[in-house]
Amino acid sequence: MLVTQIHLGEPPLVAAAGVGVHGVASRTDVFRLPELRQLHLYQYDAELIVDGTPHVIRPGRVSLVPPGTTVRYRYQGRSQHLYAHLRIPAAGPTRTVPVVQDAGPELPTLTSLLLQAITADPREPERTRAEIWTALWRIAQLAPAAQRPGPHPAVSTAIAYIEAHLAAPLTVPAVARAAGVSHNHLTRLFRAATGDTVVGYVRRRRLDRAHHLLRASTLSIPAVAASVGIPDLQAFNKACRREFGASPRALRASPRAADTEATAATA
Repeated sequence: MLVTQIHLGEPPLVAAAGVGVHGVASRTDVFRLPELRQLHLYQYDAELIVDGTPHVIRPGRVSLVPPGTTVRYRYQGRSQHLYAHLRIPAAGPTRTVPVVQDAGPELPTLTSLLLQAITADPREPERTRAEIWTALWRIAQLAPAAQRPGPHPAVSTAIAYIEAHLAAPLTVPAVARAAGVSHNHLTRLFRAATGDTVVGYVRRRRLDRAHHLLRASTLSIPAVAASVGIPDLQAFNKACRREFGASPRALRASPRAADTEATAATA
């Protein structure tokens, strides 16, 4: 499988986006974009050869061809696809993506995103960039799990469940049931993926959220404690002192997180 590498740390620069119609004047196209990446979402059957490697094109497939790559299309007749020509900044971690893959159940969403990018007001290029950026994130997640780094699906499900229920009582058996695995299996998977226990992760996320709310919001301390699942104020106080070396009241009196983050962003 031919693959390409992309970065998703910043929105792409979109040089052009539209609906391409081919196979009318000629059944073959051979070309390359020296400086731009090609994103195509297909609505037809054809053959695509990328730097000598053949790929079968059919409706619902998506391709992401690197800059400077020679492509050869062999059409069966009038062929229409959605496209965007991009520059992707080298920001954020590298992700490996197949040059051609099936959109699968993401097809309606990708089609909608590309159509919205194509029809966006020309006076709002940021909207076009945002739609294409979202599409690229989804395309990067199409490859089978075995081909991309990431936690076991049960760990991802467990984390999502924990994040949605931080204000409620949480037990490892309940999280394991939500993730569809046994208590012991989740414990092993979770430690391998995060380096932490499920209980340790829950405690850390509760206190991270409490720290943020104490420093960046005007919620009362009892409300903050309740919102992170530690409604007992004495227990909340002890947890904050153990984790941050200060009481909730002292944390609230310290410089606001928003001010600190703003200073760091301009440094």
